[in-house]
Amino acid sequence: MKSNTEYRRMIRRDFVTLCTSAAAGLGVPGLLIPSADADDAPSEPARPLDDSYLQMGLNALARAHHMSSMAGHLGASLIAGYYIGEQRPDLDPEVYKGIESDLQRVIRGESVFGKSMSKNSKLADAELFEPFPKQKPDETLIDGIAEGLEKSIAQPRQSGHNVIFASLAIRALKEHPQYATPAVVDGILKLMALFTNATPGSGYYGKQKGRIHGHKITLPDDDAAPAYDDIEGMVTAVLDEAINQTPEIHRSGYGGLVHVINHAAAITDLAEHGYADLASQAVRSHRHHLRLWRNLPNVADEKGPLQVSPFTPHKAAYWTSGNIPYDRALLTHRVKTMFGFDELAATVDEEAKELAAYDKLRYLM
Repeated sequence: MKSNTEYRRMIRRDFVTLCTSAAAGLGVPGLLIPSADADDAPSEPARPLDDSYLQMGLNALARAHHMSSMAGHLGASLIAGYYIGEQRPDLDPEVYKGIESDLQRVIRGESVFGKSMSKNSKLADAELFEPFPKQKPDETLIDGIAEGLEKSIAQPRQSGHNVIFASLAIRALKEHPQYATPAVVDGILKLMALFTNATPGSGYYGKQKGRIHGHKITLPDDDAAPAYDDIEGMVTAVLDEAINQTPEIHRSGYGGLVHVINHAAAITDLAEHGYADLASQAVRSHRHHLRLWRNLPNVADEKGPLQVSPFTPHKAAYWTSGNIPYDRALLTHRVKTMFGFDELAATVDEEAKELAAYDKLRYLM
C-alpha cells in the first residue's frame, strides 16, 4: 500500500499533467482532482500539530487587514505549519517541536510582520489568533476568495503574497469547511483587497540606486529567463533556480528565492483545489516575479556571500544544533518554505532534481 505522501504526489502529478494538457488545448473544461477508489486511498495521517493551529491561522488571516497586507504572514505560517504534518507525518519529533516553537513565537508577537510593522494597529499580534463569535459555516463562500484574488492576479503583488495567502486560505477552508464562516471569509476578502493596486515588491540595486519598486523596473527583452506558461514548466524552472544557487551570487529583493518558491507552490495548490483557470493566469505573473529576481545585481561584495546552513530544516540536526537562524524574517518564512518546497516538489516526477533542489534549501534557511 502506498504511503500518504506517495499517494498525494501521485494524484498531484496526474492533475498537473491534466492541467498542462488543458493549457495546450487538449484538455476539458472544469478540471477536477482525479477521484480515488476508497480501497486505494490512504487512511488519514496523525498530524503533529492539531487543528487548533489551522483555525488560529485562518483567524489571523481574517484579521490581518486591520494591520497591513504583510500581517498575513502570521496566520499563513500557522496554516503551513499544520500542513507539514500532512506532507511528512514521519519526521523526527525534534522537527515538529522546532516548528511549533517557531509558531508559538509568532503568536507571542515576535514576528516582524505584526504590530511592530503596523505601529498604529489597535490589535496586538496575539489578538489576531483569537476565535470569532460562533457562526454557521457556509462553504459556498470559499469561491469568493478566489474571486477576490482574481482582481490582483494579472501582475505579481508584493512578491506573490496575494497568491500565497489566498491559496493557503482556500486549501484550509476547502479541506475543513467547518471553518468557512462569514466572518473568516469576509476578513480574508478584505486582506485580498489590500493587494489590488500593490507593487510587485522591491529589489535592492546596490548602494547608488538603493531599493526600487518592481513596477519602475524595465526588464531586458532577452534575459535568458526560462520560458513557461504552465505549472509543470514553472515548477521545473523554480527547482532549477534552487539548484543553481551558489554562495557567490547574492541577490536581495522581491522576497528572494523563498518567495519565488512559495509563490509557485501556491499556484500549484490553486490548480489542485479547483481553480485551474486562475492558476493559469498566476503562472504568467509568476514568471514576471522570477524575472525581476533574476535581474537583480549581485551584491555579494557589499553584503557578503549567502549564508548557508549545514542542515536542511526537515532534519532534526537543524533544530538541535543550537544555531537556529532568525534573520531575514525567517520566523514566519521558514515554515512556509518547508511547506512550499514540498508542495512544489510533489508536482513533478524528477527525483534527482527534487533532491538536488532540496539540498539547496540550506541557502535559504
